Amino acid sequence: MDSSSAPFEWREQIRSEALRLGFDACGFARVDEVEPRAREAYRRWLDEGRQAQMDYLGNYLDLRDHPALLYPGARTIVCVALNYYPARFQPQEHPQFAYYAYGRDYHEVMRDKLRQLAAFVAPLSGDAGRVCCDTAPVRERYWAVQAGLGFIGRNAQLIIPGKGSYFFLGELLTTLALPPDKPLSNRCGDCLLCREHCPVGALDEPGQVDARRCISCQTIENRGEIPPAVADRMGNRVYGCDTCQQCCPWNRAATPSTHPEFAPSDELLALDAARFEALTPDDFNRIFRHSAVRRAKYAGLMRNFAVWKKNRKS
Repeated sequence: MDSSSAPFEWREQIRSEALRLGFDACGFARVDEVEPRAREAYRRWLDEGRQAQMDYLGNYLDLRDHPALLYPGARTIVCVALNYYPARFQPQEHPQFAYYAYGRDYHEVMRDKLRQLAAFVAPLSGDAGRVCCDTAPVRERYWAVQAGLGFIGRNAQLIIPGKGSYFFLGELLTTLALPPDKPLSNRCGDCLLCREHCPVGALDEPGQVDARRCISCQTIENRGEIPPAVADRMGNRVYGCDTCQQCCPWNRAATPSTHPEFAPSDELLALDAARFEALTPDDFNRIFRHSAVRRAKYAGLMRNFAVWKKNRKS
């Protein structure tokens, strides 16, 4: 093999291995500092308090701005995506969970697959690499754009053309220097459906979410009382919200995930109002033992259910 072509061959070998492991997309970005405009927009978002209860998003700004500080010597970010769009859905009359929480906690699934990918890359790079899956201060959507996976829509979701936005993201930092893929530009055009359909008006700035008004943030991250302006518009939701994705035209192309780990259990699908009313901490721990729903804790989920009951009566 010509030494000059080796990095291109390695890149495609790694991409093929990622797809073999079950990832639905894989791209490559050169490790560099986040561009100034993106850094400034993020700091302005923080300064305006739009992170709501998620104060941790203001931590480690130096690491968020430069991935090489997370893994010294890193030269390439391998970005991957994993489809979670369900094949089976909750009955509409049941208290609703966001699709991403239907199955197994994505951290566990993504971490396992990324570690397998890192083991494949290690003989080429000579180092172990660093795996990240929403577990380190990495700007995942930004780097997914740089790696050519998709673009950030007006709803702040990463949208993969021809596939939609129902994807988990993960990264592998490696010292291996690989040719980067070409970034994608925004393709929302004049569409404003996500902004128009958001029940709480949390998408007033394109590509940004105001978490103070976001149903997902308030039902998951908020440990206190949900603000009345949000609670009154929660509708039938008890954990998260998919509205800005459900109305997005790009998600007409969404296809059910082939990953059995993300399929909902029969017990979750049967969780109607009566079962919710009788839900105990032991039930919660059993049903959601390996679920992202544990993030809200039992008290938070039951608080959300109390709002659901109130909204049903009004």
